[in-house]
Amino acid sequence: MSSYVEAHKGDYDVVFFGLQAYIKEYLSKPISTADIDEAEQIITAHGLPFNRSGWERLVEKHDGYLPIRIQAVPEGSIVPVSNVVCQIINTDPEFYWLPSYLETSLLRAIWYPSTVSSLSYYCKNVIKAALEKSADSRAGLPFKLHDFGARGASSLESVALGSLAHLVNFSGTDSMTALVSASRWYGMSEEMPAFSIPAAEHSTMTAWGRERESQAYANMLEQFGGEGNTVAVVSDSYDLWNAIDNIWGDELKQQVETMGGTLVIRPDSGDPAKVVREALERLSVKFGYSLNSKGYKVLPDYVRLIQGDGISPQSLGKILQTVMKAGFSADDVTFGMGGGLLQQVTRDTMSWAMKASAIQIDGEWKDIFKDPITSRSKRSKKGRLALVKDQQGNMSTIKEAQLQSREDNLLRDVFVDGKLLIDDSLTTIRQRTGSW
Repeated sequence: MSSYVEAHKGDYDVVFFGLQAYIKEYLSKPISTADIDEAEQIITAHGLPFNRSGWERLVEKHDGYLPIRIQAVPEGSIVPVSNVVCQIINTDPEFYWLPSYLETSLLRAIWYPSTVSSLSYYCKNVIKAALEKSADSRAGLPFKLHDFGARGASSLESVALGSLAHLVNFSGTDSMTALVSASRWYGMSEEMPAFSIPAAEHSTMTAWGRERESQAYANMLEQFGGEGNTVAVVSDSYDLWNAIDNIWGDELKQQVETMGGTLVIRPDSGDPAKVVREALERLSVKFGYSLNSKGYKVLPDYVRLIQGDGISPQSLGKILQTVMKAGFSADDVTFGMGGGLLQQVTRDTMSWAMKASAIQIDGEWKDIFKDPITSRSKRSKKGRLALVKDQQGNMSTIKEAQLQSREDNLLRDVFVDGKLLIDDSLTTIRQRTGSW
């Protein structure tokens, strides 16, 4: 039995990611008799039939390792929607039921991190285009979208997968779990995959009281500022405009200018596009600006802005357009993304699905598919599949039998009969996106 996985439709190209983590965490360890006993107890009590003989036979015949073959595009590959990205088949006819048995866990393992990585990659291209239009360099691009999503995610594992998926495209995160998962699943034990900076939060500002707001800000500079250091300070606990005009731009102006590092001021409320534009205008009045080679205003290196509230793929583009229309470079602002990155995605965001497409009976392959008359958009693909690229670089899904040679297939064997065949590092995966 052969099944495939695809993102059926969506606003983003697929950046495939997450399969290796799933294989290492769940498929590399053999099934044991104790596992079978536990599963039988739960499933029969639940009221469902349990294939105990099948699982016992798997332990007897294959020492508990799954006789399946998983093919997939290399992680980090960018694939247009409505193309196969993964295919699974049993390697022993006796275990024809395994591919469909794994559907729930395999599809879940792919759709979530791949959707986050795809969304993150889309955002990266939006920021990249803005930098190319309004900045002299795009060197800072890997740090232009920071992951703020850990506290808003549904679980620790969601953070481990989703935040790690974001790091395929960027190098900034406040999700510590992503650092652990990058080491555990993607070969980053000797290399730090992402970075952050000291940053104030509202409680560390409001604890000083409104009357001592300027002292709270000064303390951040004293504790974390200095030559080459960057420190972020949320500045809208009370009145953002007072904070910019009178505290940062007047009372603490000399400290900001001379500390030797960079102050990143963070608004955290209001209409993002309007607030960012006005904040930049006020900062340019207080600290001045220069014009780059493209005629856009650039704040002094020692002061920048980060907008982390209300960021989505849609609002991101609107903010950048507003900023550039006001004459400012995209260099002046960085973004943080939380729920919009890790939590406001579902399987339907890109219409992910796993469908059986071929069955072999008595040595002969037969296409199987769904084609409901009530919804032609639900039509599934037929046969054993392959992904190919033409001379112009366009990808398309064809039947495996149509391949001119096996080397033309972009799907590669990743897991066969209990063995992980490809173990990529996050560094390698990042390079495949073409922007590292």
